[in-house]
Amino acid sequence: MLSAARAWRGGPPAAAEQTFRGERTKMTSYRGILDRRAALRLMGGGLVGGCMWATDVSGAAGADAARVPGRVAGQREGALAGAAVLNDGGNAVDAIVAAALVASVVAVSSCGIGGYGGHLVVATPDGQNVACIDFNSAAPAAARPDMYPLDAQGKVVGNVQNVGWRSVGVPGTLAGLQLALERFGTRSFRDMVQPAIRYCRDGFPIGAGLVRAIRNSRKVIELDPGARSVLLPGGEPPNEGDLVRNLPLGDLLTTLAERDSVNSFYRGDIALRLAEAFGKHGGLVTQADLAAYEARVETPLRLEWGSATLHTAPLTAGGASVFQALATLRELGWEKLDPDAPRTHQARLEALRLAWHDRLTLFGDPRHVRVPLGRLLSDDYAREAAARVQAAIRDGKPVAAASDGRPASGTIHLSAVDREGRLASMTLTHGEGFGGRVAAGELGLILGHGLSRFDPHPDSPNAPGPGKRPLNNMCPSVIVRDGRPLAALGAAGGRRIVNSVFETVLQLVARRAPLAAALAAPRVHTEGDRKVVLDARTPQPVEDYLKSIGYATTRGAMANVSAVEGMPAKPC
Repeated sequence: MLSAARAWRGGPPAAAEQTFRGERTKMTSYRGILDRRAALRLMGGGLVGGCMWATDVSGAAGADAARVPGRVAGQREGALAGAAVLNDGGNAVDAIVAAALVASVVAVSSCGIGGYGGHLVVATPDGQNVACIDFNSAAPAAARPDMYPLDAQGKVVGNVQNVGWRSVGVPGTLAGLQLALERFGTRSFRDMVQPAIRYCRDGFPIGAGLVRAIRNSRKVIELDPGARSVLLPGGEPPNEGDLVRNLPLGDLLTTLAERDSVNSFYRGDIALRLAEAFGKHGGLVTQADLAAYEARVETPLRLEWGSATLHTAPLTAGGASVFQALATLRELGWEKLDPDAPRTHQARLEALRLAWHDRLTLFGDPRHVRVPLGRLLSDDYAREAAARVQAAIRDGKPVAAASDGRPASGTIHLSAVDREGRLASMTLTHGEGFGGRVAAGELGLILGHGLSRFDPHPDSPNAPGPGKRPLNNMCPSVIVRDGRPLAALGAAGGRRIVNSVFETVLQLVARRAPLAAALAAPRVHTEGDRKVVLDARTPQPVEDYLKSIGYATTRGAMANVSAVEGMPAKPC
């Protein structure tokens, strides 16, 4: 459970002294992974062994470049843990696994080993071999298309698809991380989980965002004894700056480390305890469901634009929608259009709207339903979509499309590049904040609500079913240009992930913009209908034009894109 005591703020356990908001604190070291000098270098920049120059950019704008043996971008404590692994000679996959495990402890509202992750995309230094690991949640054998009763408005009665034990599928994160190490890493699970264990045992100072998330969800958290024990120590939320620990989770991770395997989480004593918790609280996941789960290596989707080759996670991830919209604009010759013209901005919007329409009406788990993906990603289909966009721009009106729009949050993205140029991109999640707001308390394990990502309407291709994996919005991607690794990227932010990754990739490949400039470019968010969110950087004439042709516009936040840029090593 999380236990709290007043302590220092900010930063990971590392042997260095730092000042955070006026509080000077002493930090303890990782077990030999990150020493004082390395910590200072990572925090302050400077030359660390190796010659790879990598740009680390997290968020909408800004860059922090340093000559280091690679980079990890994303959740702060996780990224520093991953950087320490790189500094110790590990590769990008080792680093991103260590980062994910730390994030699963520290960013507990967004992800965790009880979450359903999603996907990892890995590219070799020469860009010739790219693979994906799918560790999305799977529905239990008891799942059925009509498992969630609907009210007269078509909404799930009691919100049980989003909150509670019946919203939880089989957690896939641990299986995915171990498979990543086995197939593409150089280090053991035993070693890569040590920083996460240290955070569980030594604790970390809780930030304002996590405190706010706990307080906002308090009424729901209090309904579940396990969630209450993990997130409300002593019956009250922790205060900002409190040192929080999760000792049961530390014990669980220590057991897995001693065994150097996550197998018992799925087929062993830990699986038994987890299945008993589901049974006790009315969940659907059984020992048999846990034993049947497998993370799997998949072939990424591929799209070419000029000299750039893009790779992204396949269904059930969100990258297919990114590729549909990109292919439409490629057929339009979008890179030749005036970047400041309002109609150029409309073209981006219309391409996204068409992709979202297909996503919400045709997509599902391709192992269980027929998805015409070959046709949707074909050049012929892209030309048809481009013609519709051209007609809309010519006529000064939106294309016909629709969507059900639904907010979501509770996700992180990590990107990594190592000194050899290997790229890794990973997105993992609980779903919304704290997932199902339930926990196997004795294991310290908060559980993601993977089943919430199904469509509760039985006739949908994304309806629940035994063993099915739901659609998610994750778009971990890598880009190669002229046989060289260009970037690894992805985003956190629910349904806004798809559009923000699309916008960033579009700038990188069509405009050949530097990474920082690509991340700083204006973005738009749509899910197919005529309600459009524009970010603060969108020129006012563009908003005025979109309103004039029938769009309802608002200004708002986009997804948080995390990316690393990797090119061949520069001379040292």
